[in-house]
Amino acid sequence: MTATLAARPDATLEHAWAVLEAVPDPEIPVVSIRELGILRDVRHAADGVLEVVITPTYSGCPAMSQIAGDVGLALDAAGLTPHRIATVLAPAWTTDWMTAGAREKLRAYGIAPPTGNCGGEAAAAPREKVLRFVPKPLAAPACPRCGSAHTERLAQFGSTACKALYRCIDCREPFDYFKPY
Repeated sequence: MTATLAARPDATLEHAWAVLEAVPDPEIPVVSIRELGILRDVRHAADGVLEVVITPTYSGCPAMSQIAGDVGLALDAAGLTPHRIATVLAPAWTTDWMTAGAREKLRAYGIAPPTGNCGGEAAAAPREKVLRFVPKPLAAPACPRCGSAHTERLAQFGSTACKALYRCIDCREPFDYFKPY
């Protein structure tokens, strides 16, 4: 780490955020963990250590150890040591934390982005949410390839548990839909 960054803690945090902006999601490499909302915070802990807070897209996400490892490697390569990675489960991740750019990248990649808004406030700060045990009915997602709204769900789970498998009735192509949480 350069002397300039060490002398200005805010610059260190800015540098860490910039470095972590480039860390891709291991399952969907066209979007970063920051764009998906997995990267929640970068701060100095009480003991002065750089602390990175990540939240999984769901509590059983198998990619979290890979994400933590990738974060650590990126920080090490940038000379941002010492550091620690904290995985925080509450508040629970929501698709509301995804950026508009991430949604567009998902669509371009062939994954229908989540529709609607789960928390009532787009990209809102984390807050407590009411749990719904009966899911509200959602309109079928539009096909990310041809844009048709004439789609059908084939399976509740797609290539990962956070996605459902759909098929476009018009172009007949299957696609993943990133389920809203």
